[in-house]
Amino acid sequence: MSHEPAHVCLHCGLPSPPPASDAPGAFCCNGCAAAYSLIHSNGLDRFYELCNPGDACTPRAAGSRSFDEFDDPAFLARHTQALAGGHRRAELLLAGIHCGACVWLLERLPRVIPGLISARVSLHRATISLVWNATQAPLSRIARTLDSLGYPPAPLRTRPAALAAANRKDLIHLGVAGACAGNAMLYAVCLYAGIFEGIESENAALFRWLSLAVTGVSLAWPGRVFFANAIAAIRTRTPHLDLPITLALVAGVVWSVVSTVRGEGEVYFDSLSVLVFALLAGRYLQRRRQQAGASAVELLFSLTSPSARRLDPEGRVTTVPADALKAEDLLEIRAGDSFPADGVVTRGDSTADLSLLSGESRPVRVTGGDQVYAGATNLGSSLLIRVTRAGDDTRVASLMRLVEDAAQRRAPIVQMADRLSGAFVIGMLSLGVLTYIAYSFAAPHLALERAVALLIVTCPCALGLATPLTLVVALGRAARQGILVKGGDAIEKLSRPGDLFLDKTGTITFGSPRVLEWKGDESIRTRVAALELHAAHPLAAALRDGLEHEARPLAVTDVRHSVGAGISGTVEGHSLVIGSPEFIRGCVPDADPALLATAADWAARGLTPVAIAQDGRLAAVASLDDRVRPDAARAISQLRAMGFRPRILSGDHPAVVASVAAQVGIEPEHARGGLLPEDKLAIVADAARRGPVVFVGDGVNDAAALAAAPVGIAVHSGAEAALAAADIYISRPGLAPLVSLARGSRDAISTIKRNLWLSFIYNVVAIIGTVGGLVTPLLAALIMPLSSITVLTVALRSRAFAAARGRPQPEPGQIPANPTEAPAWA
Repeated sequence: MSHEPAHVCLHCGLPSPPPASDAPGAFCCNGCAAAYSLIHSNGLDRFYELCNPGDACTPRAAGSRSFDEFDDPAFLARHTQALAGGHRRAELLLAGIHCGACVWLLERLPRVIPGLISARVSLHRATISLVWNATQAPLSRIARTLDSLGYPPAPLRTRPAALAAANRKDLIHLGVAGACAGNAMLYAVCLYAGIFEGIESENAALFRWLSLAVTGVSLAWPGRVFFANAIAAIRTRTPHLDLPITLALVAGVVWSVVSTVRGEGEVYFDSLSVLVFALLAGRYLQRRRQQAGASAVELLFSLTSPSARRLDPEGRVTTVPADALKAEDLLEIRAGDSFPADGVVTRGDSTADLSLLSGESRPVRVTGGDQVYAGATNLGSSLLIRVTRAGDDTRVASLMRLVEDAAQRRAPIVQMADRLSGAFVIGMLSLGVLTYIAYSFAAPHLALERAVALLIVTCPCALGLATPLTLVVALGRAARQGILVKGGDAIEKLSRPGDLFLDKTGTITFGSPRVLEWKGDESIRTRVAALELHAAHPLAAALRDGLEHEARPLAVTDVRHSVGAGISGTVEGHSLVIGSPEFIRGCVPDADPALLATAADWAARGLTPVAIAQDGRLAAVASLDDRVRPDAARAISQLRAMGFRPRILSGDHPAVVASVAAQVGIEPEHARGGLLPEDKLAIVADAARRGPVVFVGDGVNDAAALAAAPVGIAVHSGAEAALAAADIYISRPGLAPLVSLARGSRDAISTIKRNLWLSFIYNVVAIIGTVGGLVTPLLAALIMPLSSITVLTVALRSRAFAAARGRPQPEPGQIPANPTEAPAWA
């Protein structure tokens, strides 16, 4: 039988112990008591009235951080802005904001903190914008107050001030252009009504001059970007899209001004102002989509700690921002902390999660002399590390730069659209001149009108904007679905089916094998487990896990990794080599034929054989089983139906590869095993010379093939080298996302081609109508924005990476995957 708790916390409403005799009420913890005291003592009790009963709107419990790193000069330089009079501005990310009551409370902080001038909260972004007097209130004090109220602050690292300022400027321009367009259209309605109902000449002149005024503001302020780009195009002798736009605007406004001064003829102020607004709106939307894609990339890699515990020469620990770190600094990394920089362990013994960079999902032991990397997490005991690389020099930062650089690549179809737009600009300018000359002889009074109409109606903005916008929309949707595409060129290449090479371990299979059988010397099992502690791949992890109950600390030296083969080392004075049977056969010429026959029999059954040699003789063999992903067969079938030719390239035993191929429906002749990384590279490079090629892999041994393939795809939990070499990264496990990627790429390119045809048909019809006298400048100005909006709408409504196709449900019985980096011999 349930019942209400006898006491609830006065601050957060959670069950709490009975209150003390002198307390105003019950509190569940000291943090809530401190928060209540601060709120009550400053007369902010209305906060509790604004919280609806039952809502989780109260802040979380207060912390105990000092936030001294917020006062570090490096932090202030990067995350705050200096203002006049010793004031500073900063935007911080807050945890625990839930409702309007939180906003009400936080925006009254200037009452609580002397020196804090203003606090503005954005509920949907969970941010607070602060302006304070740095001489009266250090930022650390403001941060501690926020933390004491249950809103721990953090630097807003993903929204640079320059980007926010540029967006605000664009919005201001868009708002001004919209206001001018709206007013110009209202004045135009009056003039249009006068055509049918009659209007006095004085009133018509007034509305024309008012239209001229608002259109002049639109062209001189937000619209000046078109004129600046046109001037730059002329200076660089480059046919830019804004050149015909500018000519059309100039021709239209000159015609309209002359008509206004003369008091007769058509004016097109409303069309010109609407054109400026429509173009700016399309470009703003495109930039925001690009920023969203860039934010997805940055968020993917913004995993390093924003602060660090640095030891000074006297051994005292001080908290500093990660931006202030430099080489040779000594850092204390406590259990649960993220490493803020790359470094070498100088003291301590722990385990670390290195999955971001190594692809190994299992904790890795780190001790004195081992390298650790920014973004990794210390899972065990405290460590002392010496910084080797910090800030933008870390491996994570380098990887992010690779992704950002690749994202700047322009797809060939975008480059083609640019070339078409350039040729179109030159052609339309020439055609406009010819139209003017021709009408000068046939009907001189219509020559300028026809030329202006032609320039307006054939503006190529739809041709130039729809293509990149379609790709930006597709890349943004893909990023939200866990598919990071580094450049639009990969989308275009992937839309053309060809050879699809798949790595086996971790791609088709789960990449988490388990030991099934052991045959041979039982006494070496503990040595095998000890040596495999120094390897980071699925088969090594399987051997460690399978022999874990027999593992004990042993002296291991001379550890060497043979890429594509195995691992060797000295354990308790015994030379040990572990790897594929082919590798061991090369190391031990007189290998026991019975053990080799057993390994071959396991391979024929679809198991992965591993051979172990000790002191120059084959001592044992083990079989491992790696399950095929439940979605693999269906995904491969769907990809084949789309025109791809699936193949398997693996370093595993050929018989094992053949067994996996049979399970997923790939022909035996298209499944190759026993390959070294160099072999994979050669096969992929040779196929790429003959036609479209896609390679999918996850391990370090796949990096060369990923780089050589026209489209390289790194899958979930891939190693750093694979992520850096790939064109596309899929963060979700399984092959189903690969199907979504292929479909989305095909839909994106189809939308681009559809828009190119729409633009072509529109311009052909418009040219014929204008030259033939059927389209007046007024009608041209009305048609042109509609054509652009139509093409942009088609781009925005593209099916590419639509939400319905975004995240397929797992098949019945599918087990969540935990793939890791591919083994050195897989």
